[in-house]
Amino acid sequence: MVKKLNLIIIVLLLAGKTFGQNKPIDSLNIDNIKFRQQALILPIALIGYGVISLESHTLKDINAETKEEFNEHIDEKLSLDDFSQYSPFVSVYVLNNAGIKGKNNLKDRTIILGTAYLIMGATINIIKNTGNELRPDGTSYNSFPSGHTATAFMGAEFLYQEYKNVSVWYGISGYMVAAGTGFFRMYNDRHWLGDVSAGAGIGILSTKIAYWIHPLLKRTIFKGKENLNGMIIPVYNGKQLGLSMAVTF
Repeated sequence: MVKKLNLIIIVLLLAGKTFGQNKPIDSLNIDNIKFRQQALILPIALIGYGVISLESHTLKDINAETKEEFNEHIDEKLSLDDFSQYSPFVSVYVLNNAGIKGKNNLKDRTIILGTAYLIMGATINIIKNTGNELRPDGTSYNSFPSGHTATAFMGAEFLYQEYKNVSVWYGISGYMVAAGTGFFRMYNDRHWLGDVSAGAGIGILSTKIAYWIHPLLKRTIFKGKENLNGMIIPVYNGKQLGLSMAVTF
């Protein structure tokens, strides 16, 4: 537990160091893309709540009370969260195919999504594999943080960033779906409230970082590579249904 806490604290400190330099202005401007330091407040607050809930007796009590509240009303488990976690970011491609253009073209938005997914997935897996938090249903010790919730909020922020200039309601709908995903992770007795909170923060932060570093990636790794093709493939491992993204350029 201490090892996991140390790892998360280091990640938070690095984020604060990277994006919170003592600048006389409140944003960084790279290729006309502004990254505002205030954008870090919500995800870091969510992650912070999740981290504190691992040791705080008060927040542990809230976790337990939330679990009991759900258990009192659960008739049967609903696996909607297995699908809803992907809905926000898939919606970006559906909307584009329907002729509703977002902020970026196919190449750029796919690079951004792939970057966000890589950051989010690596963070979630490292923390899960170094942690020892028992799931509410007692099935395994990799409860913290919630990967489903992280994926959903990563996609919700992606949807918001791509369509906030078209209509803010696209982003709101994405965040509603993401919140529902977190709800069903608790409803299905798979995660504590702190797991869901941390997962949401990691998902949002991953997408924000992906947008911030995209100009750098575009100038270096993807420079001159204008042709990009990709596909999203459903996968099933016998227990869980998911999506796999393949990109060629």
